[in-house]
Amino acid sequence: MVPDAGSGRHHAGMNRYPMYGPTPAVTRLARYTGSEFDEIRGDVPDPFEVQGSGLVWRPTREHFGVRLGERLVAHAGYVPVPLAVGDARIRAAGIGSVIVAPDQRGRGLARSVVAAAVEHGRGRGLEYGLLFCRPDRVPVYERLGWRLLEGDVQIEQPGGPIVMPLRSMWLPIKEGVVWPSGPMRLLSLPM
Repeated sequence: MVPDAGSGRHHAGMNRYPMYGPTPAVTRLARYTGSEFDEIRGDVPDPFEVQGSGLVWRPTREHFGVRLGERLVAHAGYVPVPLAVGDARIRAAGIGSVIVAPDQRGRGLARSVVAAAVEHGRGRGLEYGLLFCRPDRVPVYERLGWRLLEGDVQIEQPGGPIVMPLRSMWLPIKEGVVWPSGPMRLLSLPM
């Protein structure tokens, strides 16, 4: 992603999906409301398939989206998160609330909004990206360069730490970094 100077817009570069026309620009959103989320998800009641998990989520702080006309069709959120991995204490770019409108999937929009959120974290000096996803979505993120974390990951919840039931993935966002060894604990609610 290459940001337009001063515009807050990101372009995905070469268009990988020529049958759809130019790849739409990603914009840093001033806000991301429930009605905008509804606009993207359409009639899919639980697009993340986590409503029955009982998890409490941390809201993302920064939002990146793609609009087609006035319609928001893709979103990824970012929030810095504190982690303990073995003896190391790190902060990572927590990526969450990644969603693409059902009628817009297959156009590379998830790649674009996730890349914009990751770039935002890199610009804040973070070295790692972190996200949680359902097992069936792991291959999607692997194609984007994310790596699966093996072993249990503890997360904070209002009643105390629990093992994250979703898959945990990381991304090196600074060249040459490796994931620290040892057990991992997210020192906040998941995003």
